[in-house]
Amino acid sequence: MENCEFIAKIEQNPIIAAVKDHEGLETALKEDVEIIFVLYGDVCTIADIVDEIKAADKVAMVHLDLITGLNNSRDVCVDFIRNNTAADGIITTKSNLIPHAKELGLSTVLRYFILDSMALTNIEKQSKASGVKPDCIEFLPGIVMPKMIKKINKVSRVPIIAGGLISDKEDVMNALEAGAIAISSTNEDVWGL
Repeated sequence: MENCEFIAKIEQNPIIAAVKDHEGLETALKEDVEIIFVLYGDVCTIADIVDEIKAADKVAMVHLDLITGLNNSRDVCVDFIRNNTAADGIITTKSNLIPHAKELGLSTVLRYFILDSMALTNIEKQSKASGVKPDCIEFLPGIVMPKMIKKINKVSRVPIIAGGLISDKEDVMNALEAGAIAISSTNEDVWGL
């Protein structure tokens, strides 16, 4: 899936189901969401998880850091996803994996945890670094951060996904109105909004 196609899919479907177990996946597959963030699994199960998502004609994004056996900072984990699954892309907190994933034609989401002002500085530094150009950045927590979304949009031209602790329509609307192109949530009640 090419960058512009991935971004267009997100813009058309701004609620992303983030699944952390098989029960959550089964629910997400029945919901009217088009993009699924896979936050669980291991090297033995990830291909089957992705196949279920693809069989439902949905976009599968695998969070490398949370897949047992792939949670390291070496390019080989990206190669594994490309060569052994039908995943559309990856999610990671490790910026060094983004260029290689892009070279392999995978869509990319770089995840940040916004804990203090240093996190904003890191986003700004990475947005200026050559070679680290994810398709989207996701930051957590996404709830109570409309001001942060606006600040991040000022320092980075990369589309923003807000995730973490988003639990109702108000949270979704606040994030989108502040400038996020989408939200991700493990809260199944949010998936149906």
